[in-house]
Amino acid sequence: MKVVNIHEREFPATAERVGRLIDTLASKDDALWPKHSWPPMEFDRPLGIGAAGGHGPIGYAVEQYTPGQSITFRFAKPKGFDGIHRFEVIAPSGDTAKLRHTIEMTTHGRTTLSWLLVIRPLHDALLEDALATAKASLGLPPRMQQWSTRVRVLRWFLSGGKIHAQATPSKRLREGCRDSQSPPNV
Repeated sequence: MKVVNIHEREFPATAERVGRLIDTLASKDDALWPKHSWPPMEFDRPLGIGAAGGHGPIGYAVEQYTPGQSITFRFAKPKGFDGIHRFEVIAPSGDTAKLRHTIEMTTHGRTTLSWLLVIRPLHDALLEDALATAKASLGLPPRMQQWSTRVRVLRWFLSGGKIHAQATPSKRLREGCRDSQSPPNV
């Protein structure tokens, strides 16, 4: 099955500021990935072409990386995911920029059913939380999209009943901005 899945948000910030969020992925000071509610993004080395890792059961490696602009990952697992996902900054004007996440892949076999019933709803919730984390990291109030009942049930089931509830991005992120030009830790 052919899959194209896009999540994006426009921010009142320059492309440079928004692009710096991408550069923090999988670092101690990650200002984009919603590790407060989801499995962290981790790699076998610092962010760069060839770094391999992923989050939870999803594995991938960095295929292309232009610091401050975009990063593309090629899926390594689960078996049956053939394609990429990427974060990129799109600058429609000088004082606004979009952060976009795109999946372009083909699923095969049982993985198609897995994508439709389990992975897609979890992915969609995770990406909306990532965009809220990005907003908080830019010193703006995050706009949280409440998890659906399906997402809450899937998270509970997959964690054996040990999963935490949805959390708003850290207050530290929102209040950590010392000036309007530079997000905290970015």
